[in-house]
Order: sequence, then C-alpha cells, then structure tokens
Amino acid sequence: MAIHENLLGGPPPTHLPDDPEPRELLASGTAPADVAAKYPASSLAWAQLADEAFEAGRVVESYAYARTGYHRGLDALRRSGWKGHGPVPFEHEPNRGFLRALHALARAAQAIGEQEEYERCSQFLRDSSPTAANTLG
Repeated sequence: MAIHENLLGGPPPTHLPDDPEPRELLASGTAPADVAAKYPASSLAWAQLADEAFEAGRVVESYAYARTGYHRGLDALRRSGWKGHGPVPFEHEPNRGFLRALHALARAAQAIGEQEEYERCSQFLRDSSPTAANTLG
C-alpha cells in the first residue's frame, strides 16, 4: 500500500505547480505591490497585500486584495485538475498563497460584516486544509 493512498475514496490532493520567483522576491523584501504587478497570477503576492492592508486597518482594501488572490488561486487550482473540492495541502508550499488568500478573505469578510461569506470561506479553508486553518488562525 502506498503511504499517500487515499483510503476515503475522495479526490486526490491538489498540488499547485511551484512558482518560486514571486516567493523569492517577497522573501527578499520586494514590495508586495511590485510583486503583484510583475506576477499578477501570484496568490501569494495578493495575500501579502491583504495581510498588510488588514494590519494597517484598511479592511476594505484587504478584502479586495484577498478576493483577487482567492480567484487567481481558484484559476490555478482548476488548471491543476481540482474539481471544486478536495484537499489542498498547506504542507505543499506552492498551495500556501491560495490558502493564505482564502484565510485573508474570510478575515476581511468578517471584519466588514459579511458573516455568510466569512462562514463559507472559513469552512472552505478547513475543508481544503485543516493544517492551514490551524496555522493561519
């Protein structure tokens, strides 16, 4: 039996392809807005923008950045074979941008009183990756 065999019969985990350039630029201190402008498909850059805006009290801006990162991530997931449900492991680093954007969207939705969206996004995060839900808060 393979170690990673899915015994529950659900869809296999989705692993986004690695896109190291945006991650490396962000890690080296490049401004997230510059990274998002150069790599607009990078959920990680949008998630970082959402986090910075939220921390500065700009929750509507955070919501907009998070929604962009979330949708760019959904596009990437679909291109990787995701069918709308199933695991998106936080342990696979390229998935973290999408998961961070999803978390940021839930957080910002709650802050602006969008309770239904907050609950939907929070559940989606837990269903996609319990590790991400626990790690990101």
